[in-house]
Order: sequence, then structure tokens, then C-alpha cells
Amino acid sequence: MIRRHALALLASILMATPVLATESDGVTVGDDGLYKEPFFIDSFMEFKDDLAEAAKQDKYLMVIIEQDGCPYCRELHRVNFRKKEIVDYMNEHFMVVQLDLYGSRSTVDFDGAELEERQLAMKWGGVFTPTTIVFDKEKLDATNFREAEAFRLPGYLRPFHWQTSLEFVVSGAFKETDFQRYLGEKVKRLNEQGIEAEIWE
Repeated sequence: MIRRHALALLASILMATPVLATESDGVTVGDDGLYKEPFFIDSFMEFKDDLAEAAKQDKYLMVIIEQDGCPYCRELHRVNFRKKEIVDYMNEHFMVVQLDLYGSRSTVDFDGAELEERQLAMKWGGVFTPTTIVFDKEKLDATNFREAEAFRLPGYLRPFHWQTSLEFVVSGAFKETDFQRYLGEKVKRLNEQGIEAEIWE
């Protein structure tokens, strides 16, 4: 009986203790339960200003919507973001902000609306996690997120596809064609060069 009470007391203490940042498979987990990366910027969540800052650095603004416990978010961090070539490319061409699907931080949308994170995520159509939205550095005069948006990925892509999606934006191909066609042409081009694309890596 004493042992049962002791276990119950320990369980109540553990449940009452706030979760601190830990390491999971070499990836840092914040106290909000989301995986963290050193290249994420500490944003005031005023996205028109963030886009202007990104453009000043000649970069696109990337917003990644995630949630605590999301297995595909975990794969994005454990697999894709552990590849140096992907991280280097992102650092060169993108300013990255993380958005919590159920977060309560204050944000300011492109249209000036002040919303909590969770409200903004829903407004932007962030139904799946991760959802990655890239905003065009040339659309500083956009009056809403749709005008500013260049490309979005609803869900997780393996490294080859993720890297290709970044190239799709940086090359400007998103203005002229769709991603599936761009991806297919890249695979075909690699095959013609005798290079086997690591599609299922």
C-alpha cells in the first residue's frame, strides 16, 4: 500500500513538473515540445517585417508550421535537417521561422491582423504538420499572405524532394511551372547524366 502511494505521489510530481528542453536523437526539443534548430530565427512574429528583413538579406522567408508529437516533424529534423548540404542551402537562401500549430504567441499577419499563433496557422491553411510556406522576397507590398506566398509543402518530403523544393523556389521556377513537373525534369536530367537520384533515401 505504501509503495502504491509512493508511486502515485511520484507520478503526480512528474506530471506537475514542466518539461524542459531535452535531446531526442541528437535534436534539441524545446519546452513547447517542438524540435529546434540553430538556424531558426527568434522572430517577433510580425510577418511583413520578417519578409522585409529576409529580402534585405536577399533571402526568402520560410515559415514551418509544426506541433508537439508530430512524427513527420520529427523526421524533418532527424533526417532532412541533419544533412549539411540541405542546411547550408537553407542558410544561404532562406530565413526560417517556426510556428506552433497550437501556440498562443501573438502574431501580426501580412494584412495587419493580430492573431494568436494557432489562429494564424488555421488562417494560413496549416492543417497538416509540418506545413512549410515560403514567402516571396519580391512581394514586399503584399497586403495578405496569399499575395506574398511563393510555394507551400503540406507535409513531409524526403531529403531529395525537400532539397528540390528549395531549388524550385530559389531558381524562380515556381513562377513558371509546377513542382511535380520541375521534380520530374530534375530526375530525368540526372538519369541522362548517369546519376541515380536518391529518391527513396
